Amino acid sequence: MSVSSNKFPERLSPTKLTYIDGRPATITLRKCKLVSNENGKRTEYVFDKDVITLGAMEDNDVVLEDETVSRYHCKIVLENDTYMLIDLDSTNGTYINRVRIREGFLRPDVTISLGNSEIRFAPVDEKLRVVPSEKTRFGDIIGRNAKMREIYSILERIAPTDTTVVIEGETGTGKEVVARTVHQQSRRKAGPFMVFDCGAVPENLIESELFGHEKGSFTGAITTRQGVFEMAHGGTVFLDELGELQVDLQPKLLRVLEQREVKRVGSARPMKVDVRVIAATNRNLEDEVRAGRFREDLFYRLSVVRIKLPSLRERKEDIPLLVKSFLKSSNFNKNREGERKVQAISRSAMDQLMEYDWPGNVRELVNVIERAVSFAETDTIQATDLPDHLGRGRPPGLGSSVGGLPLGADLEGSVRITAGSGSFPFPVPQVSSDATFKDAKEKWIASFEREYIVNLLKRNGMNISHAARESDIDRKYFRKLMKKYSITTGNPAEDNEED
Repeated sequence: MSVSSNKFPERLSPTKLTYIDGRPATITLRKCKLVSNENGKRTEYVFDKDVITLGAMEDNDVVLEDETVSRYHCKIVLENDTYMLIDLDSTNGTYINRVRIREGFLRPDVTISLGNSEIRFAPVDEKLRVVPSEKTRFGDIIGRNAKMREIYSILERIAPTDTTVVIEGETGTGKEVVARTVHQQSRRKAGPFMVFDCGAVPENLIESELFGHEKGSFTGAITTRQGVFEMAHGGTVFLDELGELQVDLQPKLLRVLEQREVKRVGSARPMKVDVRVIAATNRNLEDEVRAGRFREDLFYRLSVVRIKLPSLRERKEDIPLLVKSFLKSSNFNKNREGERKVQAISRSAMDQLMEYDWPGNVRELVNVIERAVSFAETDTIQATDLPDHLGRGRPPGLGSSVGGLPLGADLEGSVRITAGSGSFPFPVPQVSSDATFKDAKEKWIASFEREYIVNLLKRNGMNISHAARESDIDRKYFRKLMKKYSITTGNPAEDNEED
């Protein structure tokens, strides 16, 4: 008879960060050990994965040469804070301490039986203190700020594992740089690194882009196509703007994380994939869960390790290091011979950079330095090469830009308009007394539309998807209004995106 274990296991801490007074204090690396005595030979396996497959086929994590073991016999899954053993419709059944199960929680030192084979299970946690690293960079991540050095310490521990990571932080803080660094420091570095922006792909194409499709599965599917997860086999998938993923697709992402398999659109046959998942978001996923926009089970599956990147205004001491790195390695500071055009930055220019609050974070800093390099008449950036608004210590007003980054500001002669989740100052346009009603109306509407879009983008960290959602405007129409008024985000990839 097949039964399910109904005894709740003793609580086990998963791979996670423990915070004290808002600062990371310890990291618990979740690992488990499986010990088999197949044919009298003792073999130990240690895994840091959250899904472990056992069976007779060679693509299992634990391969058993036992005729009584099915090809894909069972799997061990890390569920929130416990390990669970799940039978995969095996011929001869799966047992925990000689009790047959479909699904059962695994306690330390239990015996798993598959056919005639027995395997001993034991969790082997590794608990480590988070001590700020002494380094000023980790891979491509740069900074000497204490929070950044704590992040280096965490990444050094988790990068070599297959642990799922969620990177949180404002737009422009460098979440993709962190994801690429984790990949480069992992054992998967020789494999592909695939980026998928959940907020940049049309809703009707997201499923096909993620999971692939079969020929003829929908109108326009003239060939079979691999999805991102298939193409990333053996490497890493970076899911950017995770909070933008449609609710109806979230169960399919959960299946990939739990089963490590994907099913193309139009196919009934799932395919196994070997990928590590790193996700990024500037949304608070806990708030999204409470609002019903993000599945709770997917949130817990993804949130094995969550890293919060500080904004640039919280680590201004890193600005000199960042500027030095940009001038040294960025292509915009090289001539045709590959030599640096600008060698340094003056004290007065650096003082202006240090006084500014950087609402666009590191991305905005890169744009400002690129602009300054193009304006510099010598090999040193001067204060006069920087945008005027930096000297005022605040973002530019309407009609100004920093590296193509218009942000809006409080203006005199204005009224305050309440819209969405906030308000903004609306400058009263000057209309001549002889203007027709139609002309005056068009001027007011144009002024309102531009100021509304600028301030909404500012409030949403220059993220078009978020701003369009808050305004309840279709994303394509929102971008149309941006183009109408020459408004840009400072992100060339997004600004040049085809509708």
